[in-house]
Amino acid sequence: MARIGILTCSNATQDLGCSSVSCLADFRKRRGAFADYPQEEKLTLTGIINCPGCPTLAGPSKLLGRIRALTEFRVDAIHFSYCMKALCPFREQYRKALAETFPEIRVVIGTHEEHVTPEEFRRRVGKLFCRPKKTMVDIILDKDEQE
Repeated sequence: MARIGILTCSNATQDLGCSSVSCLADFRKRRGAFADYPQEEKLTLTGIINCPGCPTLAGPSKLLGRIRALTEFRVDAIHFSYCMKALCPFREQYRKALAETFPEIRVVIGTHEEHVTPEEFRRRVGKLFCRPKKTMVDIILDKDEQE
């Protein structure tokens, strides 16, 4: 049995509302990066956690604390979600920190099948990040959509 953890992008989940539906669907269907596991091996999803966000120097330490929560439940592999693969400028730094701290845990870059290239994904997601965002201040000051 392989016990799997998924690491998602904090910006994608918290700011853009990604619910990891594609990652979970391909986990269940053994597609994408999950197709690499032997068919006879049972896969168990142990947990899903967010990265610590685009970090300061403390990013890897924050990440290791979050991963430690999964290691207490004997996770065998951590999959970086597709959004981490396509968007994260700290992906390699995170991968290296995980490999050094938890050498017994397999680190896999990717989850679901890729339907667009990482470049196209970044272009599309970039548009979402660049939209003006409304805040509570806008409501309090009665700023509407006209501005």
